[in-house]
Amino acid sequence: MRFWDSSAIVPLLVGESATPGVLAQAKLDRDIIVWWATPVECVSALARLEREARLDAAGTTNAIERLDELMRAWQEVQPVERVRRTANRLLRVHGLRAADAFQLSAAISASEDRPPSLTMVTLDDRLARAAEREGFKVVMPAIGEA
Repeated sequence: MRFWDSSAIVPLLVGESATPGVLAQAKLDRDIIVWWATPVECVSALARLEREARLDAAGTTNAIERLDELMRAWQEVQPVERVRRTANRLLRVHGLRAADAFQLSAAISASEDRPPSLTMVTLDDRLARAAEREGFKVVMPAIGEA
């Protein structure tokens, strides 16, 4: 099982330069765990791509359908008080944005406070650095990696 943050999920939904790398990672371990708000973050990214005309309406609809399929298969860390407390600590320790602090806090919760026991898949450099400092093994699929 691996924890995936939103930045790594989006290339599973739409063709991007990182898609081959994240697909390869997904094939290595199909058991995905995510933060509760990951679907909202993914739809936000898809809507931004559509607004920027990098994705048409049909492509957005197809990507959201793929997201719905993934959601049926993955596990989610729920928004409980423990996750919020840990996110607050992470904001003071690392240079993270609030959403990334929640992602990392959810991963800590999923690892049962044993970060070395869980791998995180992300494309976000800042989140990756903070996760490594917390003790996670981090996988950052290379752009164009197959």
